[in-house]
Amino acid sequence: MAGAWRPASGGATFPVRDPSTGEVLAEVADATPEDGIAALDAAVAAQEGWASTAPRTRSDILRRAFDLAHEHEDDLAALMTLEMGKPLAESRGEVAYGSEFLRWFSEEAVRISGDYRTNPEGTGRGIVLRRPVGPVYAITPWNFPLAMATRKIGPALAAGCTVVLKPADLTPLTTLFLVELFRRAGLPDGVLNVVPSRDAKALSEPIIADRRLRKLTFTGSTPVGSALLKQAADNVLKTSMELGGNAPLLVFDDADLDEAVAAAMQAKFRNVGEACTAANRFFVQEGIADDFTAALSAKVEELRIGRGTEDGTTIGPLIDDRAVDKAAGLVDDAVQRGARLVTGGERVDRPGTFYAPTVLDQVQPGSDILTTEIFGPVVSITRFTTEEEGIRLANDTEYGLVAYAFTTDFRRGQRLAERLETGMLGLNTGVVSNAAFPFGGVKSSGLGREGSHEGLEEYLESVYVLTPDPFAA
Repeated sequence: MAGAWRPASGGATFPVRDPSTGEVLAEVADATPEDGIAALDAAVAAQEGWASTAPRTRSDILRRAFDLAHEHEDDLAALMTLEMGKPLAESRGEVAYGSEFLRWFSEEAVRISGDYRTNPEGTGRGIVLRRPVGPVYAITPWNFPLAMATRKIGPALAAGCTVVLKPADLTPLTTLFLVELFRRAGLPDGVLNVVPSRDAKALSEPIIADRRLRKLTFTGSTPVGSALLKQAADNVLKTSMELGGNAPLLVFDDADLDEAVAAAMQAKFRNVGEACTAANRFFVQEGIADDFTAALSAKVEELRIGRGTEDGTTIGPLIDDRAVDKAAGLVDDAVQRGARLVTGGERVDRPGTFYAPTVLDQVQPGSDILTTEIFGPVVSITRFTTEEEGIRLANDTEYGLVAYAFTTDFRRGQRLAERLETGMLGLNTGVVSNAAFPFGGVKSSGLGREGSHEGLEEYLESVYVLTPDPFAA
């Protein structure tokens, strides 16, 4: 923090483990609440200077950070694979995707604009200025340790905000290296401060309660996000929350089968299924259900389980034992309620926290897997008959982050876009995330948007100034 690496004030550290072996990779400083406030002190001290920094300078620093991320692609990918478990190819994909937020917001930094217009009465002129909201506290999850950080750091720095960043304790190494790259890119001391900690609650409470903080951004579970919103209300903080998902994936009879299967594999098994955007609930129309299930299951059985660093691995470990227990429990419950286990459905007998890629067909109403975010490599298939029934099933959830739908009927696609209760829709595609478009959900899936120009708006506030009519006598 404040431009220097330092030990935790209490001297404590915590281990970061490789989920594919259980071995300790490194010991990381375990930040205390006092460290959190010290980081906020640094951010507050740097805020005025960073806000007054020329937009082109902020842009150039973000662009240099983007270039450095690509120069160190192998280092970042290796760190991600070791601490999170995903295959190296996917980690490299995250470097490409995550760093794009740095390039995108480097371009947006110089395009922040205001307004000037005559008031309706003709008696004055209104000026609307845009300025940074102020110091930001950003809390990121473990499943995309690079991209979840850049989605918050990029727009905050572009807008002129300083940042205190709390990475997940399971995967802090990638984020720590990213912050080091920002230092090398020339970011001034105190603008970006990172505080890893095992006790997120103890660290966060005094930061959020401090009246100098003006913005809270969080990616994680809905229960934690709800608790943070309650804390943020005391100081009326500007907030953005990217919370849980329970994504439906609809396959209609007229879908291109090969296209639907290929995209479904991406939507489900990318990141070992540990993504808020992962397809959770597959709803397949009766006329295509048998063929789709058979084709998808064949692809699932081709997946190769292994350590992410091993050549040919396409499915790595889950993040920890709790994740394996959760996946196993959901599968067991569904089978007990009448689902048909097509493939998988078992823990993998090898070191690490692995669970076999699984397909369940004919999942019955009332099964826990229909209402719980799986966060694992498990497909849950339910069959439906009519478009109306498919939409009803898809919307039958408290969440609304993303949905996927496969149909060759253009008018049906339009109807789905207007009727599905979701913040994002992948229509005949299994990946929707892109720095140029707004990422976020509705209902219990969160507030605000990340990416696109909407993502920059989350870190800005408007100031309205009225001046008299300059032509008045």
